[in-house]
Amino acid sequence: MATNSGLERKDNGQIDLLKAAGGWRGIAESVCPGLVFVVLFTITGALNVSLIVSLAVAVVFTVARLLKRETLTQALAGLAGVVISVFISRTTGEAKDYYVPGFFTNAAYMAAMLISILVKWPVMGVIFGYVRNEGLRWRQDAGRMRAYRAATWMLIAVMGLRLAVQLPLYLADQVGALGATRLIMGLPLYALGLWLAWLISRPVAAEDPAAEPASGSSTAGPASAGTTTP
Repeated sequence: MATNSGLERKDNGQIDLLKAAGGWRGIAESVCPGLVFVVLFTITGALNVSLIVSLAVAVVFTVARLLKRETLTQALAGLAGVVISVFISRTTGEAKDYYVPGFFTNAAYMAAMLISILVKWPVMGVIFGYVRNEGLRWRQDAGRMRAYRAATWMLIAVMGLRLAVQLPLYLADQVGALGATRLIMGLPLYALGLWLAWLISRPVAAEDPAAEPASGSSTAGPASAGTTTP
């Protein structure tokens, strides 16, 4: 599960944010279709052309992975997202509706994460627990449970911030600004939130008893060497 999630640690123990985002290929697959759409529509104002080119870019990424016999999961998910966005925008004739699926996706993630907290299975604990080789043992530790709840709240905050910023732009018909904020608050903000969630849920290293100063040990006589502390 940890391997499939893409959440892996580097040699210094920190989460590999680039890999978490799918690597440079994954970043390009996520960013380019939306970037092409907003740039073309801003320059030309031609909705149909912008939609077609955006869809074509997503198809090219998917075909490239298919030809190289690489994992298609992320590319297909991205392609499906673009297809839905293009369909909705083309149906309504509104460029801003290209971004409507993202609102529902963020709301769904927020709801799922909130439910996971309420039922005491915070989703970041499930994911990070396996990455850290904790399995599900963290559920028996009140401190670890609190840490993973906080980590999950961090990702909920990311999703909520997206909606708080982007929904007013959608309602104001600010397509260019909406597209720009969608890109900025996409993978970059997600990676930052994931990194912060990783940091605030780090296990606290247990103190090494051997490293604690033994009070009076340097002056204790031979008779005290065999005593034990209850």
